[in-house]
This record gives sequence, structure tokens and C-alpha cells, in this order.
Amino acid sequence: MSTKTKTVEKNGTLKPSELKSVFTRAITANSEWPDKDEFLDVIYWARQAIGLILGVFWGLIPLKGFLGLLLFVIVNAAVIYFYFSSFQCVDEEEYGGAWELTKEGFMTSFAGFLVTWIIIYSGLYHDGLQS
Repeated sequence: MSTKTKTVEKNGTLKPSELKSVFTRAITANSEWPDKDEFLDVIYWARQAIGLILGVFWGLIPLKGFLGLLLFVIVNAAVIYFYFSSFQCVDEEEYGGAWELTKEGFMTSFAGFLVTWIIIYSGLYHDGLQS
């Protein structure tokens, strides 16, 4: 008689083989997500990566002000919405609706985006202290 082992260990980390499985499902269209928390984790970490990438890109352009903030919100939400609705084709109602998936990890992503954007922009375009 065999018993099914849990995906997450007691300390909350995934084993390397399980992490590879989650990553493979994340980049494969229409994957099955038996554990809802794994899919939410994928959305969370994808959103963090998007925030950092956009922060670097906005800093290099150089994009400033409200336009940069507004574009971040639109691009970030659109990419995540496309990911779960068209690429993964998950039933949003299983996760509390499209709004719940769209806002998953947004504020953390926004904070990482701001820090990255400010550091890149300041490093490249700020003259420093003037006497």
C-alpha cells in the first residue's frame, strides 16, 4: 500500500524534482494544476520577474512620472491576465475570480519595480550632488 506524499515539505520548500515539475508546467500551455497554491505561486513569482524586468527597462528608456507607473500597471496586469486566461486556460472561479488572480502578488511586484526603476534611472541619468 502506497501513500501519496505531499508536494511541500514541512519547512515550505519544494524538492528540486518538484520544483522542476512546477516550472515545466508553468511554461507549458494548458497544464493541469492539481494544487491551487502551486499555480498561485507561479503567478506570484512571474509577477515579481515582470516587475524587475519592467523596472530595468523603464530605467533604461528613460521613462519618468505617472506615465511609467500607469504603463507598469497596464502591462503587468495584461501579461498576467493573458497568462492565466489564454495560455494556461484555468477556470478563474476555482481561484476566486479573475480579479483575485490579477491582483495576486501585485503590491510586492510594484515595490520591486519601483526600487529597480529608481536605481537604474538614478544611476544612469542623475548628475549626483552639485555644489
